[in-house]
Amino acid sequence: MTDSNFTNAQAWFQELRGKLINDIEKIENKKFIVTEWQHREEGGGKMSKVKGSIIEKGGVNVSTVAGKFEKNFSKNIIGTENDSSYKATGISVVLHPCSPYIPSMHFNTRYLETEKSWFGGGMDITPCLPFAEEKDYHVELKKMCAQHNENYYPKFKRWCDEYFYLPHRNEPRGIGGIFFDNLNNNNWNKDFDFIKDVGSFFNNYAMSIINKYKDKSWNNEEKEIQLKKRSRYAEFNLLHDRGTRFGLETGGNIDAILMSMPPQASWD
Repeated sequence: MTDSNFTNAQAWFQELRGKLINDIEKIENKKFIVTEWQHREEGGGKMSKVKGSIIEKGGVNVSTVAGKFEKNFSKNIIGTENDSSYKATGISVVLHPCSPYIPSMHFNTRYLETEKSWFGGGMDITPCLPFAEEKDYHVELKKMCAQHNENYYPKFKRWCDEYFYLPHRNEPRGIGGIFFDNLNNNNWNKDFDFIKDVGSFFNNYAMSIINKYKDKSWNNEEKEIQLKKRSRYAEFNLLHDRGTRFGLETGGNIDAILMSMPPQASWD
């Protein structure tokens, strides 16, 4: 665990933020609104939001914070048995499109240091209509993971399927992807290479799907189906999402924490 590792991770998350925002601004022909915020203990973040004709609500957040975990919360965090101090840096992205043909997409990667250090993150997508690209999405995701470890995709896909599940509805949030935490193979550079590839994969995939369907017409019935699916998205984020709880427990910016909430949703 070195300061240079933390600085390198932070720099990558900033670089990826720039790539995502640049690509989305080209598609929307509209600038993000950027808000900087300060953490209650140390550090802060940058929240970037866009509302347009293609992305109904999108957010790209980066943060680098430090402090001490509350006692009741630290028992769930590795490396805090003797000292509850932590440093964390990461990026979080949520895209809720206008078109029902474009899935909602979520991605985040992060790096934490306590007395131990590790990466976490993942991505998942949530279509509301039949999604012809579902198989290809998983095939390509598996190929990317296999370049680093043959076991990553089956392990992280299963983790994603189990995590992004609404037990009160007995249904998944979407079609999954990968999810992982506590990633430390005692080879920081190798783990970091995987993190960078996960981010690049999400950026490239999201832009390709948006560009493919952004001009396809849709009707009110399809929009209503989308709004009902978004209600499940909202329920998961408020009831089960660990990132939401982490942000609240560590004094993060409330607007950035709830950025992932859809702009509109519908319940029967």
